[in-house]
Amino acid sequence: MSGTSLDTPRRRRPFFLRRGPMENLAVMVIGIGFLMLFQPFLIELYTYSFVTLLAGTFMFMIVSKFPE
Repeated sequence: MSGTSLDTPRRRRPFFLRRGPMENLAVMVIGIGFLMLFQPFLIELYTYSFVTLLAGTFMFMIVSKFPE
């Protein structure tokens, strides 16, 4: 059975090209943006909260298309 895909080991994709870890990272970015939006302490965090939420949402939309 030489030359078939059964006898060759599967290569793992790099971390930044795998769907599961990158989806988790995107959800964490969305969560951080949400916490930034509703904290009462620093106006700078509130200022960048929408941008953070938007970046996490776009990231999730892109990495959800990655192969398993």
